[in-house]
Amino acid sequence: MDSLRIDKWLWAARFYKTRSLACDEVTKHRIQINGQDVKPAREVKVGDTLTLRKGHVIKTIVVQGISAARGPAPVAQALYEETPESMALRAKQAEQNRLAFEPAHSIENGRPTKRDRRQIEHAWNERWSASTDH
Repeated sequence: MDSLRIDKWLWAARFYKTRSLACDEVTKHRIQINGQDVKPAREVKVGDTLTLRKGHVIKTIVVQGISAARGPAPVAQALYEETPESMALRAKQAEQNRLAFEPAHSIENGRPTKRDRRQIEHAWNERWSASTDH
């Protein structure tokens, strides 16, 4: 066997848990072969370069083998090799994400309690009261 449908190959290489998920991702143009958007029936062969996008993570891999059967992870990982440029880019993105400001870190005590909310609402109501008797 020298070629296989891209959705079957992605499933066999364990990028997606089911073949239908792989098919959906290909249809959504999150998978490219040699820089071109493809359909799920497109044949992939040894030596093709795939670009996979999962969220913010972009992987560029080179197909090393073809297998129609989904096997254990070590066998699946032998079907492809990630390019050094892709690994360097992913490491750089991971470092940027690690150093990026996280808004949740600015909250010192977590969410306000029911008592805290009452105090906040009380202070707000007194400050912005519509009554004229103040």
